[in-house]
Amino acid sequence: MSSSSPPHGPRLFGRGSWPEARRIADILRRETVGGILLVAAATIALIWANSPWGEAYTALGQVRIGPAALHLDLTLATWAADGLLAMFFFVAGLELKREFVAGDLRDPRRAALPVAAAVGGMAVPALIFLAFTVGDNGGAATGWAIPTATDIAFALAVLAVISTHLPAALRIFLLTLAVVDDLLAITIIALFYTSSLQFLPLALALVPLAVFTVLVQRRNRSWWLLLPLAAATWVLVHESGVHATVAGVLLGFAVPVVRRAEGPGPGLAEHFEHRIRPLSAGVAVPVFAFFAAGVSIADAGGLTESLGDTVALGIVVGLVVGKVVGVFGATWLVQRFTRARLADGLSWWDVLGLALLAGIGFTVSLLIGELAFGAGTERDDHVKIGVLLGSLVSAALAMIVLRIRNAHYRRLCAEEALDTDADGVPDVYEDDRRTS
Repeated sequence: MSSSSPPHGPRLFGRGSWPEARRIADILRRETVGGILLVAAATIALIWANSPWGEAYTALGQVRIGPAALHLDLTLATWAADGLLAMFFFVAGLELKREFVAGDLRDPRRAALPVAAAVGGMAVPALIFLAFTVGDNGGAATGWAIPTATDIAFALAVLAVISTHLPAALRIFLLTLAVVDDLLAITIIALFYTSSLQFLPLALALVPLAVFTVLVQRRNRSWWLLLPLAAATWVLVHESGVHATVAGVLLGFAVPVVRRAEGPGPGLAEHFEHRIRPLSAGVAVPVFAFFAAGVSIADAGGLTESLGDTVALGIVVGLVVGKVVGVFGATWLVQRFTRARLADGLSWWDVLGLALLAGIGFTVSLLIGELAFGAGTERDDHVKIGVLLGSLVSAALAMIVLRIRNAHYRRLCAEEALDTDADGVPDVYEDDRRTS
């Protein structure tokens, strides 16, 4: 499976700038640990939910805490989905803004490929899901967005298990694709999964959000000021009927991003990301996975009956087939119509492996499933089984392809080591390093 693109033109998966590659390498290391914790939390939840003590697991998720006067006497499972995931989406907002303001995505030529791949990777699974559920009169089509999301932490955990020697450009592409994927998922949640909209709380939410924006634009880092404003914004957005995680994205967008040309040192966005990303990846997402992934196979009617539901089947095929067709197909179309070609040494098998990894939909897929069908419903249980099975099959297929590619790149490792300076900076980045 080799590239058949023209000999001249821009290179797909070419290296980014050295500062950007170094920054993303740090993110990849943190997300990998978070992904391992996510998988561990989901595994514990599944074992517990299907054990003789499964009722205790269900009861734990239904424990209510919070002030009833503010309509915040929510279950622990809801706090995990609406509250803790707001932290995850805040980090996503920071990352989105950073990529489009000061990252490699500010260059339209570099942005074109991950944007096209993300759009294809969301459109094709959605169409496949709708094809499976078109004849269902039970409202199954409302879950069309479930197989469209990619869980970057889970995907990177798979890469960590492989101990891959894949080129950094492919890892950067996977992370960048997930950033664009998050943006599209956030938009979908805000536009299509808001059941009822209360305009007064939504308008009032703009007040603490505006004050928060003014303070962070002035580089104010006072947590005793910013945290209450962020909490007030979250509460009012929650009251408005818009999913509360959208508040996290808006707060992330408000934080200023400093370009490297504007001065040395990290900006406020980097400061917040450094502080909050470990909490998001190490606490918020695993806790959500613990409460969201625990489905009793027996209560769902068994694996065979669950997969007999068009919803579960549409999710599995959407993740395993739709993501591959969407991501791989969009990438091929970009090179076909822009006269681009794969960077030297890369193969379309590498692209196939990444497209399979993109089929690992977990955190956001489970969240959309709850929004579409209601947490704890029978159909939501079928969603969980479909998401888990589709993600596991995608992960297994990706591991097969990428392990083969890993063996190929391991053989080239000695060669690549010769191109590295004594200071640990690859020669291909030397010019960037000197000017950064």
